[in-house]
Amino acid sequence: MNEYGKGRQLFLSAAALLGWIALILQFYLILRNREASVPETIIRYFSFFTVLTNMLAALCFSFLLLSPRSAFGIFFSRSATLTAIAVYMFVVGMIYNLILRSLWSPHGLQRIADELLHVVNPICFLVFWIIYGSKSGLKWKYPFIWMIYPVMYVAYILFRGSFSGFYPYPFSDVSRLGYPVVLLNCLKTVLAFFIISLLFVGLGKQLGKRESTPAL
Repeated sequence: MNEYGKGRQLFLSAAALLGWIALILQFYLILRNREASVPETIIRYFSFFTVLTNMLAALCFSFLLLSPRSAFGIFFSRSATLTAIAVYMFVVGMIYNLILRSLWSPHGLQRIADELLHVVNPICFLVFWIIYGSKSGLKWKYPFIWMIYPVMYVAYILFRGSFSGFYPYPFSDVSRLGYPVVLLNCLKTVLAFFIISLLFVGLGKQLGKRESTPAL
């Protein structure tokens, strides 16, 4: 294995470890500080876009590291898959740091979990995508496909919130803001996803050209 391959494996090992540590730590904290029954708390844990997306990134790193030739390993190695996850992780970091960070001040272990989930892990995935991720074959039509995940997520939290009363994020709280405002917020969020996806496709195409250009 050359130095590039060794560096890639080392990066995958560290990123996968950080990803799972953050997820396990957050799971422990939400159970320890729960305000509902254990089953409801577990459902709420898996109702956060941050948790679901960090889990997707951790699975990606783990399969690329441990089982790259498996069906999932091949799926996660594709340029479309890696770029989609890069978009999702970028949005996780962007929304938290621009909108949600000012709404509360976590301390101790919760601060560590928050920084890992919203800063460290997104940066790790973006760095991996830029340095090691495949960018060949990216197409402008892919963002339309990538929107399925955030749109389904929005539909899920609004549907479940309608009878559970739990909305994971302040801008999705129908009980406080009402449906017109929440639907507008969700539309803006999905539109931001789409625009960022287009930017990542464009960036990926440019990076792919540089990678394929032979050194003089």
